[in-house]
Order: sequence, then structure tokens, then C-alpha cells
Amino acid sequence: MFLNRSVPQPHHNFGTISPASPNYVGLVQFLVQPFLEFPETLSVDCEISQTLNRVWVRIAFESTEDKGKVFGRGGRNIHAIRTVIAAAAEAAGQSVYLDIYGSTTPDREGMSFDEETEERSPPPTRREPRGNDGPKPIVKPRIR
Repeated sequence: MFLNRSVPQPHHNFGTISPASPNYVGLVQFLVQPFLEFPETLSVDCEISQTLNRVWVRIAFESTEDKGKVFGRGGRNIHAIRTVIAAAAEAAGQSVYLDIYGSTTPDREGMSFDEETEERSPPPTRREPRGNDGPKPIVKPRIR
């Protein structure tokens, strides 16, 4: 409540969301270009499906050093970029997928980050229980 009636009261619409889609191309360029040595090589393509409420964003750049910077140690940078884009999409009632292209390795051309990490990490191996044929480990009692 305002005591001064000459100042207009604010009108808050926190529950309503604009039906317009965010500018995904501009957002991705803003987030990715600082990591690139040559930002002019960045190419961003965005495809929006109105019926499915899904957005596909594809980015490409030339340098493999830039790819390492964009992904970051352990994928931290690309995970943060995807989180920001997903938050913008969620605010618009959409889901978003980000694919990175431009690998110089021919068999990985066009693969997304998720596909690359799935290909690189071997499935966990299950240890077979020891039979009676092998030596048993020596267990020393604890001294307190």
C-alpha cells in the first residue's frame, strides 16, 4: 500500500508467462562466444516445434581447442549452458535440446555431447564372486 497517491501502484503478473519463445539463438551466442578463440566461426541453428513444444538448438564451430573450452573440465561449462537454456525454455513452457557439431574426428561428426560421453564411457563391469579356487584375503583384527 502506497501512502502517496500520486505514485502509480505497480501491477505484478508473476503467474503469467509470455507466449512468445525466447531468443534461443541470441542466448546461445551470448553464452558460448566468450569461450571461443574465433567467435565469428560460431554457427547457431534453432528449430522450434509448436505442436510438441520442443526446441532443438544446434551449434557448430571450427576449432577443437574451442570445443574443449566450451565443454570445460568434466563438461561443467556445457552443463551450465544447457541449464540456462533449459530454464529459459521451461519459462516459455517448452523443452530444449542442445547439440554440438564440428568435431574434426570423422567418425564423431555430428554427434551430440551426450552421445559422445555415452560412447566414451564403458559400461560398468560386474565383479564375479570368488569361488573356492582362489586364495582368500588375510583379514587382520582391529586393535583398539
